[in-house]
Amino acid sequence: MPTPSRTDGRETRAIAVPLEMRAAAEGDTGRTATGYAAVFGVETSVGGYWNEVIAPGAFAASLTKRDVIAIHTHNTGRVLGRMRAGTLSLREDAKGLAFENLLPDTTDGRDLAVQIDRGDIAGMSFGFIATREEWDDRVEPPKRTILECDLYEITYTPLPQYPDTEVGMRSLDAARNERRSSPPVPTTTIARRARQAQAERGL
Repeated sequence: MPTPSRTDGRETRAIAVPLEMRAAAEGDTGRTATGYAAVFGVETSVGGYWNEVIAPGAFAASLTKRDVIAIHTHNTGRVLGRMRAGTLSLREDAKGLAFENLLPDTTDGRDLAVQIDRGDIAGMSFGFIATREEWDDRVEPPKRTILECDLYEITYTPLPQYPDTEVGMRSLDAARNERRSSPPVPTTTIARRARQAQAERGL
């Protein structure tokens, strides 16, 4: 069942990805967690309602203008890193959205490092608003391609949660309504055969 919608249009997605811990560099008091918060070009099912792909470059514009935070289990009271503070680094590469997070020397930071080492933290999630997207509802299930989005957070999670779908469902409905209001295009087999027959008869 879709989760309640967020009034600002935010959505979350989660993936199961391996995470690694690096020893603290000289002068640092914590350890650095590394991994991917999102992966490009992989088609995934969103609750069985539609399939979704994140296009390469989807985060590029957002990374230049937003102050993204790293948190634990979507709890904004448990901040583990921040771009503006220099404790969270995010970049796009050929695979996806890579991150490096210098964890704080706090109970949350130390516990997370142990959980990653043990394999207890099995995934990452990210919070975003889609600002440019494409829908293809000629296939079943429909396919959504996120071309650009505003990124707000990345989250460590032990179990990648069932994604929220309400915002995406509204977007799909809007795309379908727009398509219905467009002039019909004769692309059926019957229409093509009719034009071909007319051409052959010189009509």
